[in-house]
Amino acid sequence: MAVKQNDNATLRTVRVEDAMEVLTIQRDVIGEGEYFINIPEEFDRTAEQQREWIEKVLKNDRDTMIVAEVDGKVVGWIVFISQERKRLSHTGSFGIMIEEQYRNRGIGRLLLQEMITWAENNPLIEKVSLGVFSTNHRAIAIYKSMGFVEEGRKVKEFKFSENEYVDDVLMYKYI
Repeated sequence: MAVKQNDNATLRTVRVEDAMEVLTIQRDVIGEGEYFINIPEEFDRTAEQQREWIEKVLKNDRDTMIVAEVDGKVVGWIVFISQERKRLSHTGSFGIMIEEQYRNRGIGRLLLQEMITWAENNPLIEKVSLGVFSTNHRAIAIYKSMGFVEEGRKVKEFKFSENEYVDDVLMYKYI
């Protein structure tokens, strides 16, 4: 991917050297406790494991990872991971993380659009999927505005406390 830039951020393909910045963002977002399945105590990835994961993504023609930079600092990223099984190899899902102070600036939409463009240009990918907490209304609205459709729900899939459950909203977009 060529470097792309707008008023909000510069986008480019991840590099192995970005591992610590990517990991720091991941730890911070997981630490917020609102958007991801993992809780901080469960996420213990090391810098070396992060580098290995990025290397694996970069080696697979059906996977991609794109970072957003502001003033030379990685502030967010999106990763698309394909399915390995033959009958699912035309599909994959993505995750996106943005540092809290850089949200609401259009960076997430920019990353998502770039990932969609990548998928549209990849002859191996036909369907992009994701799961999102039903409480993440802002993200769901962005996904819908970009052509994603809800295809189902796992009701009460996540338990936050004794009587607090959240559905997993399954969404997709055919490319």
